[in-house]
Amino acid sequence: MTTGNERLRVLIAEDHPVYRQGLAQAVQQRLDLELVGEASNGLEALESIRRLEPDVAVLDMKMPALDGMEVMRVVAEEELASKVLFLSGYLHGEAVYHAIESGAGGYLSKDSSAEEICDAITAVAAGQTVLGTDTHDAIAREIRVRSPATASALSAREREILMLTAAGHSAPDIAAKLYLSPATVKTHLQRMYQKLGVGDRAAAVAEAMRRGLLD
Repeated sequence: MTTGNERLRVLIAEDHPVYRQGLAQAVQQRLDLELVGEASNGLEALESIRRLEPDVAVLDMKMPALDGMEVMRVVAEEELASKVLFLSGYLHGEAVYHAIESGAGGYLSKDSSAEEICDAITAVAAGQTVLGTDTHDAIAREIRVRSPATASALSAREREILMLTAAGHSAPDIAAKLYLSPATVKTHLQRMYQKLGVGDRAAAVAEAMRRGLLD
């Protein structure tokens, strides 16, 4: 680990070789950073973290063998000193929320610039929590949907449609049962998805069950 004015030691774990190479080059160009290793999957990443003790491990959230969350869980269990910065193309609010709640130092989109990622590495090493602009939006939505007010935010009609959806009825079936147009049911479904922070029917039912909205 670094001391004084030494460069920050960085490990990059990313299964896409072209993206990993570009990020490695960006890190190597920074005078305040030192690239100490690369990994193409989660098992390699974990072994490298144990062996190289980087200040910051930059992990892809989704990797072969072990995903980023599993790597971070073992790092925490073994009380390894490396901090974790996630890079991901997956910015669902629940994933971002869970990563930060579990101890990640930051979560950035893979669309972030090389400069933004390198700056995030230095910030995470200093103990700060770093979120990209898109990630801020995702986690803000997740915080809102986790609020106790979320359940009451569902309208009576949305709750009715939620119950029918959970019972396996299709949108046309629901429209017929409630004497509504299919377009109206679709609108209610979209509003319900937004309030629950999900993107489809299956996820809505799963999230509703998790929150006890179908009890």
